[in-house]
Order: sequence, then structure tokens, then C-alpha cells
Amino acid sequence: MAGRELEGVLVGLKVDVDTLRGTREGVPRLMALLRRLGIDATFYFSVGPDNTGRALRRVFRPGFFQKVARTSVVRHYGVKTLLYGVLLPGPDIGRRAGDVMRSVHAAGFEVGLHTFDHVRWQDNVATASPEWTRLEFERGLRAFERVFGFPPQSHAAAGWQMNEHALELERDHGLLYASDTRGTAPFLPLLPQRQDSAAACPELPTTLPTFDELLGADGIDETNIDAALYARSAATGRPDLQVFTLHAELEGMLLLDAFERLLCRWQAAGARITRMADIHARAMQGPLPTLAVARAEIPGRSGLLAVQGGPQAAAA
Repeated sequence: MAGRELEGVLVGLKVDVDTLRGTREGVPRLMALLRRLGIDATFYFSVGPDNTGRALRRVFRPGFFQKVARTSVVRHYGVKTLLYGVLLPGPDIGRRAGDVMRSVHAAGFEVGLHTFDHVRWQDNVATASPEWTRLEFERGLRAFERVFGFPPQSHAAAGWQMNEHALELERDHGLLYASDTRGTAPFLPLLPQRQDSAAACPELPTTLPTFDELLGADGIDETNIDAALYARSAATGRPDLQVFTLHAELEGMLLLDAFERLLCRWQAAGARITRMADIHARAMQGPLPTLAVARAEIPGRSGLLAVQGGPQAAAA
């Protein structure tokens, strides 16, 4: 790291919270770390049942075994969490850990909707009907409002999985912005059924790889992952606006020390680490391109994800 090479850069922290354990254990640890370092962030909560064990149905998806082996899923998530929805009933996260979620908002952090049922959304939404998508999305909105007493202003799709109906629902429900995709810069998603896509909910894609995508590849482990991620942030094609997605179950627990080292690297290089609302405010200072949301593979992650496409790319 040479000097303050990221001076003027905004790094948006997007904290995805997928499970009951991540909410109860990972979130408080992350809050304590961020407050100690004087850093802001946005927490996206799963507010319905924790059915993490059902994710094992992805066993036949290309790359799933490799990801499990590289990231040691059992070690990070715990055996009990991996039994939820299979051998144990899936606990309602919003009802069981709503106090933790409200404490995040009370501490001054931004909060948003991740999903109602993380596994159900991630495994089904890409090919789901308009009716299924509306039901699941609005379940999440209602559960979020039960927890916090107000509706979410932003959405971050579980597993970066979306379809065109969900993009329209974000617009129809008046969300200020969303972070559902992987890409390089903010954009307006093209809505195939609408003539006025310029009024679509702005997308703030995750621009950087995640810890679990890098772990176990090219000699990267828990001792040097902060350096590997920092190097990618310093080499990105758009250095002034970046979004990093972390998980309460990973960076909030066994990878907390590595995450702290990354934050300190960014601070020392002059970057301002902040909430997603600030990324949105910076993005809206200029015109945004209208682009399709496509589906593509991302290195280190199994299956197809919603990604920033081109003006004529096939929609998700």
C-alpha cells in the first residue's frame, strides 16, 4: 500500500444478514467494530424463517462442492444452522431477533430489506412468476415493517438473485435504491414491460469480490485475504465509487479480524467507508445509464447471478 492512493474514494459497506445466528452473534460484533473505527454501513436483514439447511439442495449446482470445500461452510455457519428447515424447524428471525435488528437502527446505522426467506428467494426467484415474486417480496416488506415500524427504503437481493418482476416491484413500492446485482457502477435497470425505465429504482451493484469468493483460491487464506481484497479495490476500473458486500455469518464471526485489517487498510489509504445511502447520493449527482440486468457466472460463486448488463442484454 503506497500513500493515500484511495483518497476521495467512497466504499459502501453492505452487510448481508442471512441467518438467526448471524443476526444474534455476528451483527453485534460488527456494530462494535464499526463504531470503534468510526465507520458507517448498511445492514440488510433476512426477516422471515431461517431455512438455511435447505440450501444443501444446491448440491448439484456447478461449483457448489468447490465453494463448500474452500469456505468451510460448517465451520462458519455451525451445524445447528445447517439443520434449520431440514431436521429442525426454521426459526422466524424477525420475531426471535427483532431486538438485535432494532438495536442496529437505534445505533444510527442504515437498515434495509435483504429477504423474507433467504433460501426460498435465492433458489426460486430467477424463474419465478409475477405472482410468486410479488407474494415473496411483499412478505418481506410486511415482516420488515413489523420489526422496525417503518418500511424499508432499499433492498439487497438474497444471493444476487432477481427477475424483471422483482425489479418492477422495487419501483412500484417506491424504494429509493437497491443493490441486487454485481457490476462496476450504478445504473437504472431496464424494465422490459415499461416505457419509462428512467424512473426505475437505481441499482448500486456490488463492485468488489466477497471474502468467501476469494478464500482458498490463489493461495488466499484468512491471514492474507485483507491484502488480496484491498489490491482488487485499488485496481478497480471505477476507483471513486465501490460497494463491498460482507456477511454477518463470516466477517462478523470467524473472519472479523481479517475484516478489521481490511477496514484499516482502506482508512489508511484515504478511502471513506460509508452506508449505501451515501453511495446512492453520490451516484445521483450525474445521469445514470439505463442497462439490462443479465445473468452470468461470477468467479468463486456457484450458479448464475444477476449482473449489470448492456443496453440490449437479455433481462433477468
